[in-house]
Amino acid sequence: MPETGRVLELLEIAWERSGGRLSTAPLSAVQTRAMHIIDREPGINQSALGRHISAAPPSVTRLCDRLQAAGFLRRVPSPQDRREMLLELTDTGLVHLHDIRCRREEALQQALDRMTPDALRALSGGLSALCGAAEEQVLRLRETA
Repeated sequence: MPETGRVLELLEIAWERSGGRLSTAPLSAVQTRAMHIIDREPGINQSALGRHISAAPPSVTRLCDRLQAAGFLRRVPSPQDRREMLLELTDTGLVHLHDIRCRREEALQQALDRMTPDALRALSGGLSALCGAAEEQVLRLRETA
């Protein structure tokens, strides 16, 4: 199911409350979401990240400071404009994000394994529609920002 990875990100809030083995500790849900975005768009700048997470520049700076202090993020100067900093996950950050994804994919797969084929087809169709609708909403929000 190719939507699984995207669904995991959408379920971040639910998992934040689950604690235990699905926890993103030591990261918050917003920090984890930022890491997903940076992983998907390596070299993104802080302004673009802020638009993705709907956060003001000072909040994005603090978020990146914390990720960098944890060893999960590095800032590199842009080759086009040395004043602009680009964001990349470190190897440690990539490993941490991979670990979160693996644990959550395993938990999700266990739930999917208990579903009937008809329920899985319905879920797949519904998730595709949900992802499409969410993407449209994000695009509209970006256009108005």
